[in-house]
Amino acid sequence: MSLQESNRPMLRWPLIRMLPAKTELHFVGVARLMGLLSVVAVLGSLLLCFTQGLTLGIDFKGGTVMDVSTPGAPVDAAKVRSVLNSLRLGDVGVQTFGSAGAVQVKFQTPTGSDPAQTVTRVNGALTQALAPAQVKFANTSVVGPKVSGELFRSGILALGIAIFLMLLFIWFRYQLQFGLGAVAALFHDVILTFGVFAIFKLEFTLTSIAAILTIIGYSMNDTVVVFDRLRENLRKFRKAPLREVIELSINETLSRTVITGLTALLALFGLALFGGEALRTFAIALIFGITIGTYSSIYVASPIILLWGVKSGDDEEPTLVGPAAQAAMAQKAAALKAGRSEN
Repeated sequence: MSLQESNRPMLRWPLIRMLPAKTELHFVGVARLMGLLSVVAVLGSLLLCFTQGLTLGIDFKGGTVMDVSTPGAPVDAAKVRSVLNSLRLGDVGVQTFGSAGAVQVKFQTPTGSDPAQTVTRVNGALTQALAPAQVKFANTSVVGPKVSGELFRSGILALGIAIFLMLLFIWFRYQLQFGLGAVAALFHDVILTFGVFAIFKLEFTLTSIAAILTIIGYSMNDTVVVFDRLRENLRKFRKAPLREVIELSINETLSRTVITGLTALLALFGLALFGGEALRTFAIALIFGITIGTYSSIYVASPIILLWGVKSGDDEEPTLVGPAAQAAMAQKAAALKAGRSEN
């Protein structure tokens, strides 16, 4: 037998078959403890956001963004940062991007100064510092304080509208109790993500708003998977205790949830490591959000349903599966046979 033939049985099944198709973990038993930890984490995140505040970027604080390049040679980012700091322009950011070694610079306009004059002063200082190389400036955009304030309010409003629309969808698709559980999980994920931005002083920009909206969508998708299975099981096991049905539903969807989450995390870790400074904050927010979104689907959304209670389905008769279905079918067959013998 050749080596190729001897390896065939080993390659017949995918590695995913090594994962259990169904787990029997007891999630509901520790739901009260995990819920308490979630409440503490949410309150801590809110306290940090209101006391320490977020590190707002140029998008929300006002300032100037522009690209600086020196054709034929990479830009000395350290020298650019030193020049901008010497001009006392407030918060300064310098990020390298592209294969040509260009940099994107961000700086604030000093109070009472004209943005156009500030840009001219910065261009002159950088041209002199990077000489004799030819310096090119491109994609210059100025964001005023009024516009940046409106952008911040619009971003927060977008998050609120997204969560409200999710509540309406879940209410329409399932029951109000499901909607309350899903929205509580979304608030949990969003507030904790804000807490991560506050703790690690990550720059909060329009890209961060996009990351949080993505987290809302992913978390809702994860929650809907659990809710779909829960609704099916409520119809199958109408007389079973609700906590047992919830635990069964979570275990039946756990492998799918873990596999989907790990797939997304693998891509995001690559983005965080090799995507550059411009995408690192976006990737870090998504990594945390997807992880905490999986957690909240199990320990926030589902326990709230257990707290409020739900109807056990609108079927006239419960659907039986497995041995129960076989016993019911055998009983019906025996009754039918007995009726025929009497006739």
